[in-house]
Amino acid sequence: MLHFSRLKQISIWFVIALGLLFALPNFLPEDIRGTEDKRGSLPSFMPNKTVNLGLDLQGGSYLLLEVNTDSVRLNKMEATQEESRQLLRSERPIIPARNFRIHDKTVTFNLARPEQMEMALERLKPLNEVAGGQLAIGGNTDRTFVIKSDAASGRISLTITDAALTRLNRDAVVRSVEVIRNRITELGTKDPTILRQGNSRIIVEVPGESDPVRIKRIIEKTAQMTFHMVNTKVTIAEALTGRIPPGAKLVKSSNPAEPDLLVDRRILVDGADLIDAQQTFNQEGQPAVTFTFNSRGSLQFGKATSENIGRRFAILLDDESITAPVIRGPIIGGTGLIDGSFTVETANDLAILMRAGSLPAKLETLNERSVGASMGDEAVKAGAISLMIGFGAVMIYMLLCYGRFGLFANAALLVNLTLILGALSGLQATLTLPGIAGVILTIGMAVDANVLIFERIREEIAIGRTPMNAVETGFAKARSTILDANITTLIAAVLLLLFGSGPVQGFGVTLAIGIFTSVFTAFLFSRLLTSYWIMRAKPKTISL
Repeated sequence: MLHFSRLKQISIWFVIALGLLFALPNFLPEDIRGTEDKRGSLPSFMPNKTVNLGLDLQGGSYLLLEVNTDSVRLNKMEATQEESRQLLRSERPIIPARNFRIHDKTVTFNLARPEQMEMALERLKPLNEVAGGQLAIGGNTDRTFVIKSDAASGRISLTITDAALTRLNRDAVVRSVEVIRNRITELGTKDPTILRQGNSRIIVEVPGESDPVRIKRIIEKTAQMTFHMVNTKVTIAEALTGRIPPGAKLVKSSNPAEPDLLVDRRILVDGADLIDAQQTFNQEGQPAVTFTFNSRGSLQFGKATSENIGRRFAILLDDESITAPVIRGPIIGGTGLIDGSFTVETANDLAILMRAGSLPAKLETLNERSVGASMGDEAVKAGAISLMIGFGAVMIYMLLCYGRFGLFANAALLVNLTLILGALSGLQATLTLPGIAGVILTIGMAVDANVLIFERIREEIAIGRTPMNAVETGFAKARSTILDANITTLIAAVLLLLFGSGPVQGFGVTLAIGIFTSVFTAFLFSRLLTSYWIMRAKPKTISL
């Protein structure tokens, strides 16, 4: 047990040196270690990453958002209304319908020819597709819509079921979490916390973000981008008086010279088919945004531009036109450019929104809180002070109780703390106040392992064993007990990592790392120091 091969000794010291190397940048000034964008004076082979501090330690922005379920329902009903119109016209003979209306959870319309009712209901079946590919117009409890018809008047109503609405709301929250995470990540923010709370709320924590207003603006923007043809059947003046042709809608425009625009409701290409967007500059040197479609979007965009040369098409962002150029020729490459009255920052923000995808519904801010840097500094100082007090008290206790062996245990504690700091820096894990608590708990667990070993050695000395045999037996007999205790704690840490979030997860990270470093320092490093002393001093007795 006390014999270490040269390879084993080298491996132990290599791990310690590696931990020290990764921990070192945390104690170096920024001009030496550098930043993410610019490396400092450190050699290229040395790591320069520091521990990421959480929201409670370095400050940042906190938002409590709620998904507007009314907008989820309204979006679904508007989509259903337009899809119903398209389905009735999708085949020959065309089934004309009029008086489309939305009332809360119901879409109603009238067939121009009531005798086509049976054919119309057959064409509307795709609206009622549910999980598993089933179709329902009758008594299926999993149906999306309750479809009612009056053959005499030709009236049809589509009412969304409560179960379908619940599914829509749940999916909207899940999708919103994904989109928000994509948008925050695009800003370059490290380890944001985005998690669901209850049925419709989302918590967003962005550590270190100095501009919470921009974060809020980017998060809350729905960013539903669609491409439509400009409708020219009536003038804008006529449309403003209420003379809007069927299948058209009036939208606001970001162009001051054309504040209102009439566009077709039919979507030529959906923003969901975008795969990339980047901030760039147009031929005049003004900020702009380039975009790229996937294969499906490229085909649809190419077809739409080929069939409408000379006409204008509008790009809508959240039902507001951001540009409406004239189609000069077919655009078959799947790429395009959006320009307008952008600044570099607003163009970059628009590119971020386009890349991250659109929110399925509007978000409302229920609570907005900024944690200032001073509060973060105070939290860091408080955590550091508590860590130093706990660390110092443990070291004094070990030294008084176990003498020379206590000195070995204290050296192992210092190495343990260095390895934890190095691991947090290397893995770029986020350290929070609960994470500091996890480090303090780890120190206690590491000391507990040494106490078990030293007490075992005392017992062996008491029954008359020689110093070398007592130390060997003490380490051997304590091993199973220490491993059992650490394995059960590791299970708890893994569960915190898998199912926890935010500060709870931060506690689990430091606890899990601390378990591995504690076992390493207790079984290998402190034993190595003890071996060095016994082999060289060859003591006749051991005082414990």
